[in-house]
Amino acid sequence: QVQLVESGGGLVQTGGSLRLSCAASGIIFSINAMGWYRQAPGKQRELVADISSGGSTNYADSVKGRFTISRDNAKKVVYLQMNSLKSEDTAVYYCRIMDTRVWGQGTQVTVSS
Repeated sequence: QVQLVESGGGLVQTGGSLRLSCAASGIIFSINAMGWYRQAPGKQRELVADISSGGSTNYADSVKGRFTISRDNAKKVVYLQMNSLKSEDTAVYYCRIMDTRVWGQGTQVTVSS
């Protein structure tokens, strides 16, 4: 079975930080590119950041310099460290095995303003 489970969401004030985690099972994690997406109410799901099997990263312009994606292949976990949070970051955040239909269930991030 292939499964992704997100955790770490919550409520924070503007300027605060959160770290999201996505634990994978049922895959050879180290060979997969992974990504974090988010979907705000009434909006389309958008790619926030992704990380290749080799560790190279990409970020949406809206989060560059504030968010960091990383992975721990031994633990089969991908992280999204979110700093300097803004109200615009409020969304449900999803992890994904890139270029597949495999998604996590989502975790809510709410930034007060």
